[in-house]
Amino acid sequence: MNVLVVGGAGYIGSHCVRQLIAAGHRPVVLDNLVFGHRGAVAASIPLYAADLGDEVAVGKILAEEKIEAVMHFAAFAYVGESVNDPLKYYFNNVVATLGLLRAMLAHGVKKFVFSSTCATYGVPTAMPIVETMPQAPINPYGQTKLDIENALKALAHAHGLSFAAFRYFNAAGASEDGVIGEDHVPESHIIPLAIDAATGRRPALQVFGSDYPTPDGTCLRDYVHVDDLSRAHIAVFAKLEQPGAALFYNLGTGKPTSVLEVIRAVEKITGLKVPYLLAPRRAGDPPALYANSAKAVAELGWDVRFGDIESIVATAWRWHSSHPQGFADR
Repeated sequence: MNVLVVGGAGYIGSHCVRQLIAAGHRPVVLDNLVFGHRGAVAASIPLYAADLGDEVAVGKILAEEKIEAVMHFAAFAYVGESVNDPLKYYFNNVVATLGLLRAMLAHGVKKFVFSSTCATYGVPTAMPIVETMPQAPINPYGQTKLDIENALKALAHAHGLSFAAFRYFNAAGASEDGVIGEDHVPESHIIPLAIDAATGRRPALQVFGSDYPTPDGTCLRDYVHVDDLSRAHIAVFAKLEQPGAALFYNLGTGKPTSVLEVIRAVEKITGLKVPYLLAPRRAGDPPALYANSAKAVAELGWDVRFGDIESIVATAWRWHSSHPQGFADR
């Protein structure tokens, strides 16, 4: 298919673009390049620098590129920032996304793959998390994602839109060949932060909370490789042939890994010491978050190829050690 990848120059989007090509599809990228990088997108792939909420620009791309499906990765995703500047998140993650959806429907494009998040669950009362658990976000970021999930259900009912919403856990790692990887400004993910601390590119890593009710006192999270995530988005295409399909899937390994275990994995893979400082807990950080992804495995034939934290860190290290300054257009 011809697939418009919104946010396709960003971290997960750019990896999905490569997976689309590997699966025989034709990706077209839309990215305003606020957080995305031109260097993350091969020169042979059409890249339109525009905002997802620009319905005129989006409509023109949909028509000219004969788009058949849309993948959306262009949300703002800093939880703390969403608390301090909620309007920024509601305008981009909700208002602009609704503009994208309106443009799609106006041009008869009714297949949509949405990058959602486990943050829609808030603080779960049990682990692992399954898709049927209550959703009660505790920050505007998670709420904006849930708002779009609800809008998608309404559009599926009213207009026959077929969609899949993937609730990610902690995306991590880089492409196996080291060509693209993670380059955020500011960086908030622990693996690149730990690598940067180990190589001296930033000060000691802060570990927020060491007194949680977990085996080593630090938070437990579910780290899932970015290419594993990407393959799930393509595996769902066949199910989107059914008009009005409304699909929800968790994407995680189901294996909780502590912050200190991530640090030890980085030290083992890099051969370098990770300096870190223990800091107080951050408000709203649950002790543990990890997925039950059995539904994606059963319905999509999805599998996790990077099943342990060391294999994920190894791909991240390959990227960061060969691109110490990130992408050239940074």
